[in-house]
This record gives sequence, structure tokens and C-alpha cells, in this order.
Amino acid sequence: MQPSAAQGRTVVRLIGRVQSECLAEIEAQIDGVNPRPVLDLEEVTLVDVGAVRFLSACEHSGIDLLHCAQYIRHWMASDRPTQGNSGDGGDKADRKG
Repeated sequence: MQPSAAQGRTVVRLIGRVQSECLAEIEAQIDGVNPRPVLDLEEVTLVDVGAVRFLSACEHSGIDLLHCAQYIRHWMASDRPTQGNSGDGGDKADRKG
């Protein structure tokens, strides 16, 4: 993770694997930064489901995601709860028995 500044905004560049265990550190870097920071994902090589949900929440809160790989965008879109869902956050598959 490398914070820098560009056009008056803090840019946090994420590098390599972004996994659930490093999210607290990323959140600490971006928490309270005004205006909203930008996350640069150009050098991200791998993410886990926790990271995908974190990135989706960041984007929902107004944090821009630069250079976000198509597979991450696709995963973020497929992980979002759909309107009229059962309220379980989209995490549970329909199970019988």
C-alpha cells in the first residue's frame, strides 16, 4: 500500500494480494480522509471475497476505484444483493432439506 496525492485527493495504491486480513490497515489509511480518497488497484493481483465486499462498500460510500480489473468488477456486481432479496445479504444459496 502506497499513499500519495493527486489533484488534491489522496490516492492509496494497493499492490499484490488484497485479502481480508489486510482490510483493517487499508481502512485505517483511508478513514477520515477528506475529500474522499481514491483507491488505485492497478497492481492488485488477487482478491478474496472479503476484499471484494470491502471494495464494493468503498465504492458505494463515494471512494473511486481506479484501474479496477474486470474480474473484480464482475465479482463486485455479482456479490451485490438484488432488489427484493430475502434480506440475507445475498450470501446464502437456496437450500432445501
